[in-house]
Amino acid sequence: MKSGYKLAAALLWFTQLGLSVVSPLLLFIFGSVWLREKTGAGDWMIAAGVVLGVIGAIGGLISSLKSMARLSGSGKKQEKKDSFNEHE
Repeated sequence: MKSGYKLAAALLWFTQLGLSVVSPLLLFIFGSVWLREKTGAGDWMIAAGVVLGVIGAIGGLISSLKSMARLSGSGKKQEKKDSFNEHE
């Protein structure tokens, strides 16, 4: 039963990763196409949308990977160091 929960959690994380990478890219591209048609701007508007979408997708990927690493416990664990004020 426990492996079913791990599988569901992994599926949830992969879905979240996909959404956090694809959503900004699609939103910026469709938004730039809509804005170009609404304002009559040039094709540079779509190129700017693609660039901003890729930057947003990379940011979403980095954020999701950091969150997954932190929750899985694979990050660096700091050892508790004795400080001057801790007495036995």
